[in-house]
Amino acid sequence: MTARLHPEVEPYASGLLMVSGQHRLYWEQVGNPRGEPVLFLHGGPGGGCSPWNRRLFDPQLDRAVLFDQRGCGRSTPHASLRENTTWHLCADIERLRQHLGIERWLVFGGSWGSTLALAYAEQHPERVAGLILRGVFCATRDEVRWFYQDGTRHLFPDAYEAFVEPLTAAERGDVLTAYHRRLTRGPRRDQVQAARNWTMWEVATSRLRPEAVGSAFSDGLALQLARIEAHYFVHDSWLRPDQLIEDAGRIAHLPCHIVQGRYDAICPPSTAWRLHRALPGSELTLVDDAGHAALEPGTLYGLLVALAALRGWSTRPSPASRP
Repeated sequence: MTARLHPEVEPYASGLLMVSGQHRLYWEQVGNPRGEPVLFLHGGPGGGCSPWNRRLFDPQLDRAVLFDQRGCGRSTPHASLRENTTWHLCADIERLRQHLGIERWLVFGGSWGSTLALAYAEQHPERVAGLILRGVFCATRDEVRWFYQDGTRHLFPDAYEAFVEPLTAAERGDVLTAYHRRLTRGPRRDQVQAARNWTMWEVATSRLRPEAVGSAFSDGLALQLARIEAHYFVHDSWLRPDQLIEDAGRIAHLPCHIVQGRYDAICPPSTAWRLHRALPGSELTLVDDAGHAALEPGTLYGLLVALAALRGWSTRPSPASRP
């Protein structure tokens, strides 16, 4: 079972979209302007898009839309937490869809991107042709606690010890709150150091077989990712408890393919399984030799197969509109 990314490609269109008094979003389109409309949602929150994300899509068959969410990448202002919530992002997606003149699109998201894909689809099911989700994360307190407090640390005790080493004994009782404080207060150099610790923990735990991660991120990327993630997670991502699972019935008519690493230590498979059970028509692929990362071979293969299976759905009548 092998899979390769598509060849490198440059955008055929890009721009900045003003979505509020202060936020401008960078967006781009790659592939075939007459191809299958697919929205790519990056992870984090706060991760931003990378050039390799374009290569998930067939340049002959897909019209892929990518954008940097508020505070990320080439969107401005950088690392901003003001007016930056899940529901602001959902509204931004709708504004971008209208701006590009797309009626319905496939929505493709991994990790936090799966969270945002579900939130958007449940709010606007008539605009979604189908879902491709990886490393499912529903942003519940249990999931957040698993990764930052009392779950993943049992699998990666060495990396966790380095992650919490700067914290006092009292702070270690609530690691998320302690890091949120350090990422949003004090001198920038201290915020950057906290951000580097945060992102090193994330990278160290993302693959089934850990690799040397070096410095992992530039200061700017580390700060945007860590600040925005902590901002979202201390606020429960502005979701009521278990909202995305409870509201899954709103999208039960949509085709949904879930690709999940069986040994995902960041977003454990139990969440993907719960979503699959809440969406009885969904397809779940558990990749037996993968963790969280999208580019592990089995996961990449599953994603490309899922995209091929759903290609063409945007031009079919919406199941919701059928008598």
